[in-house]
Amino acid sequence: MSAERIKERFEANLSDFAGLGAKVAFDLGADGAIAIDATVSPPTLSDQPDGAHCTIRISAENLEKLIDGTLNAMMAYTLGKLKIEGSMGVAMKVAALLEE
Repeated sequence: MSAERIKERFEANLSDFAGLGAKVAFDLGADGAIAIDATVSPPTLSDQPDGAHCTIRISAENLEKLIDGTLNAMMAYTLGKLKIEGSMGVAMKVAALLEE
């Protein structure tokens, strides 16, 4: 799945992030970045991760697996398939949202 398709899936479910109260960025390496700003209502989506409270570094392929529920966030973190920079609390909330 491309970053653009992942972005489309996030756009369809942006309201799920409404209670997050933070900015989170997904750094997809060569595939770009996706940023969700849930400090505003309704949450917004962009490709500019400026000012993120939490940055999650993950491949587009593994992010797709997280979204689909075929990869557990804690397992991905343990195996080094994702790295977290910034607030671990925000990352845990995002993981919970992705697993719903």
